[in-house]
Amino acid sequence: MGAIAGIVKKENQDAANAVFTMIKELSHRGKDSYGLASAKRQIHAKLIDELNPEVIRSNIIIGYAFGKIIQHDTPQLIQTNDFSLAFEGRIFHASEDLNPAKMGEKLKPDPEKSSSKIIKDYDGAYAFAIATPDSLILGRDVLGLAPLYYAQNKNLWAFASERKALWKLGLGNTESFPPGSIAVVKNDLTPSFKGIKKIRQPVQLQLELGTAAKRLKRLLFQSTMNVTRDTKEVAVAFSGGLDSSLVAFLAQECGAKVCLVHVGLENMPETKHAEDAAKALGMKIQIKTYSVDDVEAVLPRVLWLIEDPNAANASIAIPLHWASEVTEDAGLKVLMAGQGADELFGGYRKYIRAYSEKGARALQKELFSDIAKCYTTNFQRDNQTCTYHNVELRLPFTNSQVVNFALSLPLKLKILSPTDWLGKRVLRRVAEDFGLPEFIAKRAKKAVQYATGVDKALRKLAKRENLNPNEYCRKVWRNLFPAVRRND
Repeated sequence: MGAIAGIVKKENQDAANAVFTMIKELSHRGKDSYGLASAKRQIHAKLIDELNPEVIRSNIIIGYAFGKIIQHDTPQLIQTNDFSLAFEGRIFHASEDLNPAKMGEKLKPDPEKSSSKIIKDYDGAYAFAIATPDSLILGRDVLGLAPLYYAQNKNLWAFASERKALWKLGLGNTESFPPGSIAVVKNDLTPSFKGIKKIRQPVQLQLELGTAAKRLKRLLFQSTMNVTRDTKEVAVAFSGGLDSSLVAFLAQECGAKVCLVHVGLENMPETKHAEDAAKALGMKIQIKTYSVDDVEAVLPRVLWLIEDPNAANASIAIPLHWASEVTEDAGLKVLMAGQGADELFGGYRKYIRAYSEKGARALQKELFSDIAKCYTTNFQRDNQTCTYHNVELRLPFTNSQVVNFALSLPLKLKILSPTDWLGKRVLRRVAEDFGLPEFIAKRAKKAVQYATGVDKALRKLAKRENLNPNEYCRKVWRNLFPAVRRND
C-alpha cells in the first residue's frame, strides 16, 4: 500500500523537486519508505525528509511512498537497465503472486506492450508508472479500485494517487485516470491513451435462480480466497446486513480469522442488530459508538482525505474512516467490505423506483452504468479514506469474474418486479444456501450513512449554522483547500 506520483517536463527541465513535493504531500499513504527515480537512477530513504531530490536529475521522474501491509511486501520501486517501475496496490490472482519485482521482469523488454498484458491478465486494485529514457507509461486496474489522477499545464504533465499532490503544484483541473487503460507521455507532454480492458455488458444468460446461485457461490468463494490467501487475520466492516455478513462468512470459510468491526452513533438500533448477527455467525465483534461532536471533529480530516465537499460522500466516508481506525487499533492491516454488491445485484431503493418509472431495459442500463462509474463514485473515496490508518481495503465483490457474471444475469434474478423492495434475489439465495440466518439473508438494505446516524448528525451540525449539509461541508472544505478552484 502507498502512493505513486510523477512528472514529465519538457526537455532539459528537471522534475525531481516537484515530484518530491508531491510525494511529501502523499506521505500519509505510506510511512515506511520513500523513493524517486528516473529511467537510470533511483534514490530511497526511510524518512521523507531524508530524500534528497537534488541528486537525481531528469525531466521524467516518478516517486513512491510505501506502507507495509503483509509480511512479504517490499518497496514498490523497481529498476532495470532500461526503465524504473513504481507500483501501488495489490494483484489478486489464484495461481501467481505477482509482486513488483516479478512485474519488473514481466515488463521486459518492451514495457509499453507488456504493461497492456498486465492489465489484461491480472485482477486487483493497482496503478503503476514506468519511467523510460524518453517516456512515462501509466496504467490502472480495470475497475479503477486504486485511485489515480492526472493534470497538466504548458510546462508539465503530472499524475498522483491523490489530487492534493497535483493541487500542491497549482494544478486545479484534475482528471481521474481511465480504468483499464495505459497512457504514454513523451517530451511534448501530449498523452496517448489506450483502452486495454473495459467493463462491458455481456450477453444475458438464461438461468434459473438456483443454478445462478450455485455459480455465484463458487465465484464469490474463489474471489474471497484470492483476497485472503496472503493474510491470516482480517477485519470486516460489518453492519449485520446481507453483503457484510456474506463477506465475513466467506472470509472465515477461506481460513482467515475474522474480526467484525461495527461503528455508528450512540443509541442506533442497527448496533443491536449487528451484535445479534455476529452472535449468529459465531464471530467476535468490536463495536465503537460516537457522538455528534465526534462527527464534527473528524469531518475536516475526512474531507481532506476524500478531496470532495459533497455531504453524501462525507457521510459514507466517516463510518469507513472510523472502521479503519478501529481496525488499526486492533493491530490488523486488512479491512474487507461489501462495496459493489448493491450496484451489481440491485440493492438500492433507487433501482426499484427506476424500474417502476422507466422499465426493465432502462434499469439494466442504469445498473451497468453505475458499476462502470464506481471508480469515481465509490472506490476512489473508499481507498483514500482507509489509507490514513495504514489499512488496506479489499472488496471481494469486485473480482472481474464476479462482476462479469453479475452483469450477465437477467434482471428477474436481481429485482423480481417494481414492487420487490428487497432486491438482490440471487445474492439472498446464496446466503440462504450457505446457511445464513433468515434475519440476515432477508434484511432490507439501509445505506451506511443512515444506518450509522452520520447523515442525521451532519444535518444537525449544518442546521446549527443555518446551512444545508452540502453548504456546511463546502465551508469546512474551503478552509482545507483555500487555493483550489476545481473543475473536475
